[in-house]
Formats: sequence, structure tokens, C-alpha cells
Amino acid sequence: MTERLRVATWNVNSLTARMPRVEEWLSTVRPDVLCLQETKQADAAFPYGAFEALGYEAAHHGDGRWNGVAIVSKVGLDGVVSGFGTELDAEGTRLIAATCGGVRVHSVYVPNGRSLDSEHFTAKLAWLAGLRDLLADRHQPSDPLVVCGDFNVAPDDRDVWDPTQFEGMTHVSPPERAALGALLDWGLVDVFRSCYGDGGLFSWWDYRGGSFHQGRGMRIDLVLATRPLADGVTFALVDRNARKGEKPSDHAPVLADLAID
Repeated sequence: MTERLRVATWNVNSLTARMPRVEEWLSTVRPDVLCLQETKQADAAFPYGAFEALGYEAAHHGDGRWNGVAIVSKVGLDGVVSGFGTELDAEGTRLIAATCGGVRVHSVYVPNGRSLDSEHFTAKLAWLAGLRDLLADRHQPSDPLVVCGDFNVAPDDRDVWDPTQFEGMTHVSPPERAALGALLDWGLVDVFRSCYGDGGLFSWWDYRGGSFHQGRGMRIDLVLATRPLADGVTFALVDRNARKGEKPSDHAPVLADLAID
């Protein structure tokens, strides 16, 4: 019998500022697993008790500065591993993995890259290559595995509001898209794209200039799953409602129901 695992990812852009919204969203949507990025908290400050009160275990990797990633789960949280354990961790607290309900889950916050001529851009490509190598070293494409997070890469031109506005910029460059493509080539599926072929479906909108209300966004928050999980996906969603109201994150949650045999 096929079961469903509802997995979500959300760059909250400061959990300290956004925790009431996260609690409300979890109480309403009740995903089995939620991957968080940009918590901007240290491990000691993370609100484990608040998540426990909602029925979730939590694992967090953060140093209280600009990054921070977490996994919260109501279907178990085992084998927690933080970071790469290599020089790639110099880019900050951007990777955490755990097994939830028999699925290996990774929450990732890929470096921004800043500009194409920046050393930060080179580091971004190295980070993505390191993620691909980590998966290849520790897993097989036949494993039940998901990688969720803010990838800071729009997979193709459908995923930006106007490709001409991004020429010569990060997030859309051929090297970044090739690095993301290497993850897909290894054996991951962009499950949201497998459900929706249309453009104009975004997960991030700049705070400035009324971008959200004018539809000027990008799809950079992704749920990538191995084929055994992705083949049975029938539902995926960007929850735009979570981007509305007072003091929202500039990202909306993305969720998908994965099939587990």
C-alpha cells in the first residue's frame, strides 16, 4: 500500500521574527516534515519546545548569524548530520540531514553567489558540486531521499518573471543551472516542476517595489526527490498565502506529497 509523506521547505528569513507565522502554518497545514532555512539562530536559541508542543521533533544547525537550517518532523528524526565536514562548511551553517519516516531528508541553503565575477560565485558552484558529491558518496538514486531548500538558482527561464531582467546576474547563469542540473542528473527530480509545466509560478519575491503583488518573482525554493519518491507525486504547491499579511518572509513555503511504498 502506498503511503504519503508531506514534505515542505520554507526560507523563513529569521525564525525569531517569523516564529508565530510558522506555528500558525504548521497547525494549519500539518506537513510531516518541514525544512527551514535562514533561521538566523544559534542552536541554543532554537525553539525546540515550541515545535515539540505542536508534535514535532526538531534538529537545527546554526551559529546565530546569517544562515541556519533545520528539520522538524512528526514522523521521527534519526541520524542527524550537520554540514559537510569539509572546507565547504566555511560558507556557514547551510546543510543538515536526518531520516524522517524512512526517508533521508536534507535541508539546504545554497550560497547566494552575489555576482558572476565574485569569489562568492565560485564558492557557490563549489558548494553545489560538493552537495552532488555528498549524495553520490553516501546514497544511491534508488534510495528514498529528498533534498529541500533555498537553492538560489532558478532552474530555467520559466522560473523568473522576466529573463531579460536577469541577464548577467546570478541565479540564472548557465554555470549555476548546470550545477543544479548535475544534481538532477545524479537521480533527483524537481517534483513541483513534474506537476506543473507552466511558468510564472514563483516562491520568492523581493520586498521592494511591490514585487509580490505585481508577480515579479523567482522559483528558487525546490523539493528534489529520488525517483522512487517522485514517481508517485500527485500534489505540490507554493503556498502564496504564507507570503501575505504582516511581516512575511520574502519566500513562500513549497510542499509536496511524496509516495512511499
